Amino acid sequence: MEHVGAGLLLKQMIIGALVVSATVALHAEVLNLLSRRLPWLVNLSHHWPARIADTGLIVIAVHVVLIAHTLEVFLWAIVLLLTGAVTGFEPAVYFSLVCFTTLGFGDITLPTEWRFLSAILGANGFLLFGWSTAYMVEFIRRTR
Repeated sequence: MEHVGAGLLLKQMIIGALVVSATVALHAEVLNLLSRRLPWLVNLSHHWPARIADTGLIVIAVHVVLIAHTLEVFLWAIVLLLTGAVTGFEPAVYFSLVCFTTLGFGDITLPTEWRFLSAILGANGFLLFGWSTAYMVEFIRRTR
């Protein structure tokens, strides 16, 4: 069984911390933007048929949140490519998405010397999806 040296483990922890910081900042900015635009969206929804107004707002919010998650997955994919942990853009995006959503199919795995990043990636996605869920609950509460 191969072992990763302390130096490479520290390198992965630093890279992981930087990417997590970037994804958290991106997520915060997207959710702040959505929150700042909420009064405008609610005003806009008053011009829609009552039956679809609430649903329309929720659909818009979900898409905005999913755009944030997509950008975060792409950021991780770029980091995986730059480190050489994954070769090829599509496999990097696919691996990032599978880890970020914590599905973890296992059909693509990182080389031993980079596998710690996949755990950080999964934890990052898990936390951001939890944050998104809490945000959507509050969003729905505020629009009702």
